Amino acid sequence: MVCQQNRFIEDKGRIGVSNKDRLHRLVEELPESEVSAAERYLAYLRLAREDPVLHTILTAPEDDEQETDEERAAVAEAREDLKEGRVVSLDEAKRELGL
Repeated sequence: MVCQQNRFIEDKGRIGVSNKDRLHRLVEELPESEVSAAERYLAYLRLAREDPVLHTILTAPEDDEQETDEERAAVAEAREDLKEGRVVSLDEAKRELGL
């Protein structure tokens, strides 16, 4: 693995070797067991670029606001409801809402 990483680093500095050339080389060197994962990741990258909603979600800044006392209380109440079994299934909620 170190040898392959060194070759990649060497290629990065070579004139005339494009990013796509390096990417093709990496794909060719992938073990067969990793090809499916690489394909899914590349498809994800393409989709993230083409889908404006997904792109917005993926590039949105992290929520850095502090949780309020009200929010903490609501979460604690929800957890207590869950613990005590005061929950309904999705199907039941849909029926109650007429969906």
